[in-house]
Amino acid sequence: MSDQSPLPEPGNLRFLRLLVTILTGTMIAGLLAIITLLVIRFPTATPALPEAITLPDGTRAQAFTATARWYAVVTTDDRILIYDRDTGDLRQEITVQNQ
Repeated sequence: MSDQSPLPEPGNLRFLRLLVTILTGTMIAGLLAIITLLVIRFPTATPALPEAITLPDGTRAQAFTATARWYAVVTTDDRILIYDRDTGDLRQEITVQNQ
């Protein structure tokens, strides 16, 4: 008496299998979206920094910042020196006054 008839799958098990499949697909789509956003957000190349900056005599650099067109050096004597990125010439000098 060996009965080899397959038992029908319970409804709860079928529902659980569907939920796991949907969750797996959602996780894969989310991971692909995160990877895509990271690739889009990170720049491909950073702007090149100047090899050397010639400061006026007697000044020392305290901070540095750069954009695509210019870079600025904040000095210890409360001045901001703005240089042209292409030519390296001093474009503007700003004196910071304490109040």
